[in-house]
Amino acid sequence: MSKLPQKWLVVITVLLGTFTIILNNSMLNPAVPHLMSVFGADAVATGWVITIFMVTMGITMPITGFLGDKIGKKKLYMIGLVLFILGSILGSLSWNLSSLIIFRGLQGVGGGMMMPIAMALIFEVFPRKERGLATGIYGIAAMMAPTIGPTLGGFIIELGSWQWLFLCNIPTGVLGLIFAAIYLKQTAIVKDITFDSSGFITVTLGVGAMLFALGRVSELAHLKDPINISLLVVGAFALWLFIKIENHKEQPLLDLSIFKIPAFTYSVLVGSISSISLFGGIFLLPLLLQVVYGYGAIITGLTFLPSALLAGIFMTVGGRILDRQGPSLVVTLGLTLIAGATVFLGFLSMETGLWVIFVLNAIRGIGMGLSTMPSTTAGMNAIPEKFVSRGSAMNNVLRQMSSSLGIVFFSIYFEVRRSQIGALNGLSIEEASLQAINEGFIVMAILTVLTIPVGVLLGREHKKQQRASAS
Repeated sequence: MSKLPQKWLVVITVLLGTFTIILNNSMLNPAVPHLMSVFGADAVATGWVITIFMVTMGITMPITGFLGDKIGKKKLYMIGLVLFILGSILGSLSWNLSSLIIFRGLQGVGGGMMMPIAMALIFEVFPRKERGLATGIYGIAAMMAPTIGPTLGGFIIELGSWQWLFLCNIPTGVLGLIFAAIYLKQTAIVKDITFDSSGFITVTLGVGAMLFALGRVSELAHLKDPINISLLVVGAFALWLFIKIENHKEQPLLDLSIFKIPAFTYSVLVGSISSISLFGGIFLLPLLLQVVYGYGAIITGLTFLPSALLAGIFMTVGGRILDRQGPSLVVTLGLTLIAGATVFLGFLSMETGLWVIFVLNAIRGIGMGLSTMPSTTAGMNAIPEKFVSRGSAMNNVLRQMSSSLGIVFFSIYFEVRRSQIGALNGLSIEEASLQAINEGFIVMAILTVLTIPVGVLLGREHKKQQRASAS
């Protein structure tokens, strides 16, 4: 380790923590049915184990920019990791479902502190021309963990006990904490900074209500629930009020003026659609393999493995291209690969071979690697250095909401269309499911195609910024 430059030790440090958080959350998704039997609870109550983490992480993220400036980014990152480790230890000791939900909420608070500040820590030690490769390596955690987590979680439930879903976080978490103490440097503390309480209240209410509602929706009937409708309305109104308040604050909690920088806005759009595509695929592919083709959980997990590995490899490739040539080529190429492979996934038949799905999902992984982190890095490079931590917080909140929206949209689309197709055409459940899934992938492909011009615009803004800097 001593031979590695200090800045790369920072990347390894934040990668350890981020990978642990995302992997743990994705491992718990397949464990919900098992936890229902362990605690004797129904699906709605047990679903809170997933929902509470998403909500507490989402409402914590917006204040990380302020806290990072107030107490320092290193200290905030370490506090977040300590809270996550503590939540993992207590989660493994849970005596009933309520206690487990509380400790998962604690994990979410810790994760919400760490996720946005991780990229800000990388930006502190890397110059602009090297950030593409650095964030590409860091982004391996964000791409690989959601795809291998469900398979690993399934193995743990089958071969061990549910407590190991939490205990397995502790070794990597403690290692990440040691690395943070040694290799992260304390950042400058901003003096005379004031806390925007009205902005905090409105953004917490808005993000919390929206994520809570989305976490409760998995079928059309849930979308008609008066509670969910009320939550979405309240959340939307609170976020509208937040925008109004922030535009008149001298020291806003989140400076929304950075959205006036086109490159940042374009990068957020690309990142949000990529999140919808990523998590939409994570939802639809298991249904395709298990409901339509009758494969088990292991084959399903193996289908995601090439995609995860290639996404990790091509994130580093995409980062290098970004540093040398800018985002235009790499981002548009990545989005084109995602769109092309997703279109082909929309034309599968009952006779399609498993290898075809492997290849198409692998191509999607390459596209995700080339487009997602390079676009984010290009957008973050475009904003002033003092806004990096707050820009990262906004990026993470919007991605969190986009991924939740993607899962909700495609789950409802699948449920509604499968019922309609089966009733109208008299098809078997497998055939109706296949057609509904095919249509879902086509919708996903159209969304991705619409972002390709945004990738081109992002490249143009990057060139404008380079010319301005040179002059």
